[in-house]
Amino acid sequence: MNKSEEVEYCNLELRFDRRHIQDLIKELIQEGYSLYWSENESQFIISIRTGRKLVKLRFQRTGSGFKLVGDYMIRDPRLAEWMEKLIENTRGHAVVKRFKDRQILIENILFGEVIRLVEITGYRQRVLFQKGTPMTEQEMMRLFESDEGERRLLLCRLETDDELEKLYEAMQAGDKEKIMSCKQRLKELALELMRLEW
Repeated sequence: MNKSEEVEYCNLELRFDRRHIQDLIKELIQEGYSLYWSENESQFIISIRTGRKLVKLRFQRTGSGFKLVGDYMIRDPRLAEWMEKLIENTRGHAVVKRFKDRQILIENILFGEVIRLVEITGYRQRVLFQKGTPMTEQEMMRLFESDEGERRLLLCRLETDDELEKLYEAMQAGDKEKIMSCKQRLKELALELMRLEW
């Protein structure tokens, strides 16, 4: 991890079961963090003290498991590193923004792997890395000039949510063939979302 002043984690999609959340609590305590947790019928919250700040991780109930939701601004380098390992280990999805001086690095992460890295300095934006084939300039212009882009973005997001639910069910059932097909479709949808959002 680059040493950044602040790291923001957005659009998180990380799935857990109860035992995994209990393991996370033990891990954080072993790392020396002061924390407490609470639970109600809709979510499980872990509140972590970092200096004067309190980071509240919110795990929303999804059937028999939990999903980490929300956006998090983290200034503690150790906690930021822990969060990145968590995204990688759960093969989760996220947008990670690193703020340092006048520069922002934005990573789009899919299945724990960086698929796009953008550097923003002042008003200049530069794509440092991108996995897959980007849309052509003409295709982008056509999308911006019509409302087709917004409609496609909404449909793509809905299909992604649906596909994630299918993947979760397939994982619970141990259906390896279905898991592979869901993951493949999610990769395609993630690339499409990335193209539509940028």
